[in-house]
Amino acid sequence: MIIGIPKELRSGETRIASTPESIKKFCEMGIQVFVESGAGLGAFISDQSLSDAGAIMKDSAIEIYSQSDVILKVQRPLEAGEGLVDEMALLREGVILVGLLSPFLHPNQVVDYAKRNVTAFAMELIPRISRAQSMDVLSSQSNIAGYKAVIDSAQIYRRIFPMMMTAAGTVAPAKVVVLGAGVAGLQAIATARRLGAAVSAFDVRPGVKEQVESLGAKFIEVEKDKISESETEGGYAKEMEEDYARRQREVLHETLKNQDICITTAQIPGKKAPILITKDMVSDMKAGSVIADLAVETGGNCDLSEPDKVIDIDGVTIIGHTNWPALVPSDTSSLYGRNLVNLMKLMIDEENKTLSIDWDDEIIEGALLTRNKAIVNSALLEV
Repeated sequence: MIIGIPKELRSGETRIASTPESIKKFCEMGIQVFVESGAGLGAFISDQSLSDAGAIMKDSAIEIYSQSDVILKVQRPLEAGEGLVDEMALLREGVILVGLLSPFLHPNQVVDYAKRNVTAFAMELIPRISRAQSMDVLSSQSNIAGYKAVIDSAQIYRRIFPMMMTAAGTVAPAKVVVLGAGVAGLQAIATARRLGAAVSAFDVRPGVKEQVESLGAKFIEVEKDKISESETEGGYAKEMEEDYARRQREVLHETLKNQDICITTAQIPGKKAPILITKDMVSDMKAGSVIADLAVETGGNCDLSEPDKVIDIDGVTIIGHTNWPALVPSDTSSLYGRNLVNLMKLMIDEENKTLSIDWDDEIIEGALLTRNKAIVNSALLEV
C-alpha cells in the first residue's frame, strides 16, 4: 500500500500533509510513503529529513498521483484553470483522497470526485465526538490561528498590551475583544491575557460563557432568553433570528467604540461567515485600533475585510489573511499530520498492511464525501 504526499500548489499554502514524525508512523505500519520533492520547503522541512524518516522522494506530482493508493493533501486539488497543474486530472480512478476539501464552498468539485470514482474524505467534516478528538483538524489548526491572530495584532498595534506602573505614571492595558469563542477564540483570549490585555468576548452559544470567564475574560451578553437556541447539536454556532441579530449589532457597536483590538473568529459550517462588524462600526472605532478577521476565507466577519490584505480604514487596521494556519506552517503541519495519522489508523489493517475501512463507522461516515461514483455524505445531499 502506498500513501502519496504531493506538493501543495495553492497560492500562500505553506503546509505539508505529513511531517517526518507522521511519515515514521506510517512506515511503522508497513506503509510506503511517496513524497514529492520540495513538498516540505514551505514548512522548513527538507527533502533529506523526509527521506530520513522513511519517505521515498519523487520528482513530480504525476508520479505521486499515478502510483499512490491514498493521496493526502492539505487543501483541495487544483482544478483546470486554477494553476499550472490540473490536479483533478491526475486523480486516477479508485484512489482515496483525504484533505481539507471545502465541499460546501466547492460542490461542483465534489461532483467531479464522484464522476472520477474517487473516494474522497473531507477532514473538516470529521464529527466532533470524543473518539475523534485526535483527528479534529479544525481544532488543531484553529488553535494556532487564534494565537497567531493576537501576535500579529500586537505587532501592528502601536501600544503595549500589559498595564505598567512606572515612576512616570501608569500605562493602561490594551482592551481586546474576541468575537466567537470557539477553539480559535478561546486561544485568542488566552494569548491576549498572557500578554497582559484586558479581554472580553462575545458568542451566541450559552455553553462558552463559563469557558470565557475561566480564562479571565469578561463575557458580553446580548439576551439570555434567546441564547439557548443558538447552538447546533454538534456544538457549532448557528444563524440567529433577525431580532436577535439587531440587538447583537447594537451591543457590539457600543463595545467596539472602546476597544483597541478585535479578533473575529465566528463561522457557521457550510455557510458564509456572519457579518459582525459593519462599516459604521469600523468608523466609530478608535484610531490605532486593529481588527484581525479569521473568517475571511468564508467571507469574513468584518464588512470591510479584503482577502489576503492588511488595510487601513481611517486609522483602523484590518488584517484579512485567508489562511492563518499557513503563517505558522511548521507547527500546523505537525498537528495536521498527526490528525491524518489518527484517521488513517481507522482505515488500515496493520497486520495485513492493507486498507480495511468500516464504512459504518460514524467517523468514516461523517467525513466521507464520495464513493462508488456517488455523493454519499448526508450533509451534502441535503444542500
